[in-house]
Amino acid sequence: MTDHSVGTREDWLAARLELLHAEKELTRRGDELARLRQELPWVPIEKEYRFETDQGGASLIDLFEGRSQLVVYHFMFGPDFTAGCPSCSAIADGFSGSVVHLANHDVAFTAVSRAPLAKLQDYKRRMGWSFPWASSFDSDFNYDFHTSHTEQEWQSGAVEYNFATADLRPSEQSPGLIEIAKGAGTDPVTFRKEGPGMSAFALEDGVVFHTYSAYGRGVDGLWGMYSWLDRAPLGRNESGIWWRRHDEYAGG
Repeated sequence: MTDHSVGTREDWLAARLELLHAEKELTRRGDELARLRQELPWVPIEKEYRFETDQGGASLIDLFEGRSQLVVYHFMFGPDFTAGCPSCSAIADGFSGSVVHLANHDVAFTAVSRAPLAKLQDYKRRMGWSFPWASSFDSDFNYDFHTSHTEQEWQSGAVEYNFATADLRPSEQSPGLIEIAKGAGTDPVTFRKEGPGMSAFALEDGVVFHTYSAYGRGVDGLWGMYSWLDRAPLGRNESGIWWRRHDEYAGG
């Protein structure tokens, strides 16, 4: 039995109506945050980035696929990984179903990783995904958007991530990091030289603009399962890293 209050339907309804008021306040605050995101200044992209995609070599403009907006998920899959980050993989399970809806609302989507395209394609087949996934293996794209970090940055203790500079070296001994790095077939340092994030871009008069990026818990809203867990009776109810790739759960 869980340690929780029990009451009548009337008790529940009174408490639920009070909670509804708080939920509506949160919704309105979310609408306001969305408006503030859209009011950020647009920054023109002056560097030429190249990617490898299922259709061949591509520029950043090509990733728009004729649309005026592009959203990118920075998927943690470095060249030395043997598999994609387990956390990014859990997030990515929700991408394929969204792509068609975004495309029909003038928004292109792609994931981007530094691993060579062949590795991404193999892993995508394993996971049964259909969303676009581009390799930036020969590009500065991930470095410039601070989701990949050089050896020099790591050793200097000055890694720029989530709009701050931090020394990530102490995390090398974190049991959680060791576990999740092992799940990607690599060591903690190599694993943590990649980071999760998302970025948004606009295309206007042939010029690409960077409009928004988020990192760390700023991408929490992309974890589809958490929206459900937050509404389940026991909430997230987490103890350590519990999630797995969808083909790795016992009995799966």
